[in-house]
Amino acid sequence: MSIVISFVGHSGAGKTTLIEKLVRHLSGNHRVSTIKHAHHKVELDTPGKDSHRYKAAGAAMSLLLTKDALQLVADAKEERNPEALASRYMSDSDIVLAEGFSHAPGAKIEVLRRACNRPPRCEIKDGLIAMVTDMDEVYPGLPHFGLEEIERIAQFMLNRK
Repeated sequence: MSIVISFVGHSGAGKTTLIEKLVRHLSGNHRVSTIKHAHHKVELDTPGKDSHRYKAAGAAMSLLLTKDALQLVADAKEERNPEALASRYMSDSDIVLAEGFSHAPGAKIEVLRRACNRPPRCEIKDGLIAMVTDMDEVYPGLPHFGLEEIERIAQFMLNRK
């Protein structure tokens, strides 16, 4: 079973940069996958190309395989949380780092910086397990990490197995 953790926070807080650093740190010894929740429509396939035509014809999934890459375009109407997505598509991963999903069930680490001048997005009851922040006063009962404490954050996540 993979460790699945969502990183939540307001736009500009540093979620993507933090996840990128964690992937670099963890991928030497672990199979790491990521999931990104986009709040806007993104074109995942090129209209007129074969894989797009298969999906338009009604295929639930279309897999495009090249010499060194793979792209999956699939219906995802029911599976809207990172744990279900990781279980279905990333079962061979040791750890799955998701970005977003603040309203989905599951473990969350919130990235919150004083400079963003915003309140936290999540509460402890939402699955919040730690904070990456420069604001010690926010959820003082949870573990707190600085944005550059990549090794400590990684170890905290790995200890959740």
